[in-house]
Amino acid sequence: MKNKTYAGIPQENAQLETAKIVLIPVPYDGTSTWQKGADKGPEAFLAASENMELYDIETDSEVYKEGIYLANAITENASPEAMVEAVHATTKEYIKKNKFVTLFGGEHSISIGTIRAFNESFDDLTVLQIDAHADLRKEYEGSSCNHACAVYEASKTTNLIQVGIRSMDSAEKRVMDMEKVYFAHDMAYDEYWMDKVVDACTENVFITIDLDAFDPSIMPSTGTPEPGGLLWYETMEFLKSVFEQKNVVGFDIVELCPNENEKSSDFLAAKLYYKMLSYKFKNTKEDLYLSEGAESTGSKVNKFKQEQDEF
Repeated sequence: MKNKTYAGIPQENAQLETAKIVLIPVPYDGTSTWQKGADKGPEAFLAASENMELYDIETDSEVYKEGIYLANAITENASPEAMVEAVHATTKEYIKKNKFVTLFGGEHSISIGTIRAFNESFDDLTVLQIDAHADLRKEYEGSSCNHACAVYEASKTTNLIQVGIRSMDSAEKRVMDMEKVYFAHDMAYDEYWMDKVVDACTENVFITIDLDAFDPSIMPSTGTPEPGGLLWYETMEFLKSVFEQKNVVGFDIVELCPNENEKSSDFLAAKLYYKMLSYKFKNTKEDLYLSEGAESTGSKVNKFKQEQDEF
């Protein structure tokens, strides 16, 4: 029996040796404090992906042809700390293979290990967190690897930029860099917030997206939905801008809490993942075409000049 592939893509596009992209599922939900179910997120995301069109209209591309390898799921759940270490080790292993590494959770605590691996691998890293919650607690319920602590370490070791925040504890203000936080209530009235965020990023950017960043009207199936979130097209415009202007080195998506009676959230997650890949790789063929075109044009110019000289 052939191995399962991401989105049911052909085996030839799903081999580790030739794939440019690696997708690591992390079905972990060990520390969530309200609705459980994020551990079912990767499975629901993959199921929705299999029913998604693989041609992206906006970028006129089929990014799966770059190769997407579906790695074995990380199932370590002995403790939050053990899970974080497993995510860290596995992520780093694939980064060292020169792959564009992506992860799908699971709860947001998986990002502690992910960010640690990317920060050790790329210089001057910006972590771009798109999220409803600040997630800046140093420790929560006896662990520093809790979902409420997802970006605390990143706030100390990277250029952390927080976007869409609209829920936090007052204690987190002591850790938060207010110059690098874009609150949802301010974004609603600031037409330049996207430009400001991009300008605040360094060249190398890792993106972590908690799906509760989206408004519950389009993304209800998440553990802690918050009113006043991002909508689809503004988010795509923002992400496209980041991918075009910065070197996005990888990303993770977390906190899909699937509901058997509500499938649109699963499809939003599937589409979001594929759109981000499409933005990352959309210029691959275009660059090749442009370079070939430039060479061709140059040859024509030289030929014309030669003919003029001879004349």
